[in-house]
Amino acid sequence: MKETTKILMKKHGWRVDRAIHNYVYFRWYYPYVKVVSILLGPLRYLTWMKPLKFIGDMAFSRYHAKLLSSSDVNKIFTLNEDVSLENDRPKRIVPFKYARKILFKDPEYVAVMDCPCKKSFHAPAETINSCLVVGSGTGRFWVENLKKYNSRKISQQEALSMIRHYRAKGYVTQAFFKVATGGSTGVICNCHPDSCVSLKASAITRRIHDDLSMNAKSGYSVRHDAAKCTLCGTCAATCHFKAIAVDAQGRVYHRGECMGCELCVERCPHGALSLYVDPRKPLPLDMDLVRGEIAGEGA
Repeated sequence: MKETTKILMKKHGWRVDRAIHNYVYFRWYYPYVKVVSILLGPLRYLTWMKPLKFIGDMAFSRYHAKLLSSSDVNKIFTLNEDVSLENDRPKRIVPFKYARKILFKDPEYVAVMDCPCKKSFHAPAETINSCLVVGSGTGRFWVENLKKYNSRKISQQEALSMIRHYRAKGYVTQAFFKVATGGSTGVICNCHPDSCVSLKASAITRRIHDDLSMNAKSGYSVRHDAAKCTLCGTCAATCHFKAIAVDAQGRVYHRGECMGCELCVERCPHGALSLYVDPRKPLPLDMDLVRGEIAGEGA
């Protein structure tokens, strides 16, 4: 067994079942996600079934994502020290029962490989190699074992350039947390609603229950400066979550629907939009905030 596989298995402790699941998940990443993507098709016609709420709660508490703002992404991809936040404190940031540890070990080690979601939904070929991982544990496993998915090590700056490229094309940035992969973040992907299993699953299951979502809000809402706004509609056209509408009567902002992805802020041609930390939403995955939470553990 390769050393990278031993490291991957060891992080699950006595839960050998989860270790095997972790190995299978990454080793056969594409067929695993392909099966899930196929199952999403019939699911859209079964949203009337009440038991799906229970099943969705169980599944989404074990596999989910956190939307990231551009500034929070920058802080993650410029880390030069290990970060470890466990126990109950991360729940304020990642509001799920399971899989919410914030761990970045050797964060300067970054790897990229093909995104199984984009492959499954036949996204343009040039967008597929865009799934990132921060940390040497999973990163080295990808590089050594997943060459068939075009895995390779890249620098932090290359990762940031890739993220900026995709954000400019309308992709949101998500950090993934999964019980199957150790219950902690590390995998960060460039996601689009047309080719992302988690975003598609949440869009379907919100028909079952408004709060049933695999995607945790970033922690931000959008502030609007009416004096600068020309009602051009760029923000509404940019938003994937139907949080903004612009018509002859003006601009309407649905704060509860806003995921705080920041794409509308980046696209606004007149600088009329900005983000603010919203106390009604989970805290942002902001490394400065995380450090403060870590410091608070010893208080």
